[in-house]
Amino acid sequence: MPTGASARLETALTGAWARRGPLAWALTPLAGLYGALAGLRRALYRAGWLPRTRLPVPVVVVGNVVAGGAGKTPATLAIIEYLRASGWQPGIVSRGHGRAGTDCREVTPDADPRLVGDEPLLLRHRAGVPVFVAPHRAEAGAALLAAYPACDLLVCDDGLQHLALARDVEVVVFDARGTGNGWLLPAGPLREPWPRARPRSGQAHPAELVLHTEAGGPSLPVPPGTPAFHARRTLAPEALRADGTRVPLAALRGQPLTALAGIARPAAFFTMLQSAGLTLAETQALPDHYDFRSWLRPSGKGQKLICTEKDAVKLWPLAPNALAVPLVLDVPPAFFAALDEALAARGHSPRTPAPGAPQAVGP
Repeated sequence: MPTGASARLETALTGAWARRGPLAWALTPLAGLYGALAGLRRALYRAGWLPRTRLPVPVVVVGNVVAGGAGKTPATLAIIEYLRASGWQPGIVSRGHGRAGTDCREVTPDADPRLVGDEPLLLRHRAGVPVFVAPHRAEAGAALLAAYPACDLLVCDDGLQHLALARDVEVVVFDARGTGNGWLLPAGPLREPWPRARPRSGQAHPAELVLHTEAGGPSLPVPPGTPAFHARRTLAPEALRADGTRVPLAALRGQPLTALAGIARPAAFFTMLQSAGLTLAETQALPDHYDFRSWLRPSGKGQKLICTEKDAVKLWPLAPNALAVPLVLDVPPAFFAALDEALAARGHSPRTPAPGAPQAVGP
């Protein structure tokens, strides 16, 4: 499908998911079927008919119940940074959404994003810890632990509905959209019902933390007893070039810029750039995980390109002068205290006390 058509389809669906309008109502029969199949799958896992794999280290899953980006990657980076500072030696596993191939492999700093996925490569660059990708996260986790035996905790990026991997803590991420119209896919944005049903008494279940990454959205129903926290998502004060040099955003003010974004909500990125005082002469809203193979350079001659970090790992080979603006998530200390408490309640603590300076376990 052409890029423009894909973007228009995504825009139509996301618009429909914000309210219970005609298009959303027309899709409710499919949503009912989706909900029935997803509910059956969850029941089979609860009953033990479908097996879960328990890895020998604690697992923290970061994900969302709404389709599209809600701030999972910035949340994963913030959690990894905190864990390392607390004495943990974490690693990251991911599916590698949008990548070519279904093998299990390590994400090295020079990996091809088409083979490992754009978000896992971004995580490897920013987090500095081992990252492995595979459709089955347990396979990725086992491979990571075999290659890096010092790793004592795994963070699973975007694996909330991947029930085959047993987990100790689930971090459910929401942005300003909340739950949208409250309906399941494709009539609404929900991958699973929210709020979740409480587990039966005596059933083992992971701890659940809710993290809001944006303010200004609708009120969000939170299951009783589930700790919820509000973070603040902002742009970093500097943009990055392909060679690692930095350019203050303030130095770009007054210059006509061409902004592009191949993420779930491109308009949100453009708005953040404008709020930082930047002038966007042209914008390109691309489909999420866009691979840039058919990308056409914007028409504006002499205009600097500015994009997200996720796009930059694929764009820089084509446009090495493009500037990437990282997203920063300011997470409240109370969230990390709740994460510590949840891990400790399940008998997990770092193998070594928190050092004065975190020790990387990555290559």
